[in-house]
Amino acid sequence: MMDRIKKWAWILKRKVFLLYFAYKDSRTPWYAKIFAICVVAYAFSPIDLIPDFIPVLGYLDDVILVPLGIAITLKMIPKAVVQEHELQAEERMKRGKPKNWFAGSMIILIWIAAVLWISLIAYRQVLNE
Repeated sequence: MMDRIKKWAWILKRKVFLLYFAYKDSRTPWYAKIFAICVVAYAFSPIDLIPDFIPVLGYLDDVILVPLGIAITLKMIPKAVVQEHELQAEERMKRGKPKNWFAGSMIILIWIAAVLWISLIAYRQVLNE
């Protein structure tokens, strides 16, 4: 069972690198580039939208959102581009996973904005009572 999970994770990681290289390819349509960079930035971000310490929900983004984003984006990219960058992605994987601190910062800003917005709504409710 663990071997299957490790293999699945390795395949996902390779596909994220594949999306990264496809993003840089001029033959990739602009809309696929937008999806690709969002998926890659999120996958390589050191911070998750839903923190992992939250029971069950914390791992949903890793198990559902990233694979779903990869699948949708790969359908938008021409097959020739995907085939060409598969080997390049595998070679890059050997050097390890990069961290995307920009995407991590954006996620932190989203959480801060959400907390401030909820606090503002709660504050207004208290004033109205």
